[in-house]
Amino acid sequence: MGVVTCIEDLRQLARRRIPRMFYDYVDAGSWTESTYRANRDDLAALRLRQRVLVDIEHRRLQSTMLGEAVSMPVALAPIGLSGMLRADGEILAAQAAERFGVPFTLSTMSICSIEDVASHTGKPFWFQLYMMRDREFMVRLIDRAHAARCSALVLTVDLQIMGQRHKDLKNGLSAPPRPTLANWLNLMTRPAWCCRMLGTRRRSFGNIVGHAAGVYDTASLAEWNARQFDPTLGWHDVAWLRQRWQGKLVLKGIMDVGDARLAAAAGVDAIVVSNHGGRQLDGAPSTISVLERIVDAVGHQLEIHMDGGVSSGQDVLKALALGARGVFIGRAFLYGLAADGREGVLQSLTIIRQELDTTMALCGLTDIRLLSRAVVTQSTEVSLNHPL
Repeated sequence: MGVVTCIEDLRQLARRRIPRMFYDYVDAGSWTESTYRANRDDLAALRLRQRVLVDIEHRRLQSTMLGEAVSMPVALAPIGLSGMLRADGEILAAQAAERFGVPFTLSTMSICSIEDVASHTGKPFWFQLYMMRDREFMVRLIDRAHAARCSALVLTVDLQIMGQRHKDLKNGLSAPPRPTLANWLNLMTRPAWCCRMLGTRRRSFGNIVGHAAGVYDTASLAEWNARQFDPTLGWHDVAWLRQRWQGKLVLKGIMDVGDARLAAAAGVDAIVVSNHGGRQLDGAPSTISVLERIVDAVGHQLEIHMDGGVSSGQDVLKALALGARGVFIGRAFLYGLAADGREGVLQSLTIIRQELDTTMALCGLTDIRLLSRAVVTQSTEVSLNHPL
């Protein structure tokens, strides 16, 4: 491929450079993938108001997220297994985010550990938490995040049980890949990926192996994972976490106005309007289609972020115009990571920043902090009228 001009170009590069199971892991949703598609389609359906003969010479993209200064209101979302797309992937992505001036969020299910990322970066990052049945492990994990100077804790609340992801099941997704004939044949077509992975010691879940009781290898990890995600997760757990964690606390996975009000009452600092990228409840509405109502309900009480389907600077602008204070990107930066490591993540962020800046200018705007719904000329109610 020649000149890379958009996130789609990075997606095509990623597809050719990493094993099929990891590409499918990134580029797929659950069941029929209807919610995965809706996230993108509903963003695309929104139209922008073009304005002319406005002085747009000096433009400002800088803002804040959770009280932290950012070069643009975009954060890298927590994605498990990122270190299988590129050797030491979470470290590389965190370094790119630090250089670019945006937040990086490390997943509980990362390949590189909290300590790995902290030792290779100079700026505090955010840590995403899954609530496990083993509360002693949870306490240690939270303490490790504190020791690593993580500035925010992001509790994912929409994965008490795993949505059925057909491609992952068919591919036998695992880290590292199981030594099956099909996997070996596919890996033979990705020699550069294999060489990089052979050159790192980080090939399993670094936050868990050697830290959770009885988990020392791939086999024991699989058994531990199968019984650890906690289906009893409730608001009492949020209260326990709020008491234990003194930093910024974020709930990720809010899609309902009622749940948003409960989050505000629980005293969290922010929520992420998210349907897990269409990877959990298939048939749920898109995130952009519920954003306005959640903003209207609780936007004056806490900070509201959004993810889902964001693959351009225009998508970022639309979400901000409808009330989000910040936007998380997942697949967009993962394509860059898979395509070209740290430089690929920087490239994805650069693409989004350039698109955001150009779009803002063509809409006659000069300050990202002053966006309003007037920028969007077609409401989400018209494009897709989803009830909450």
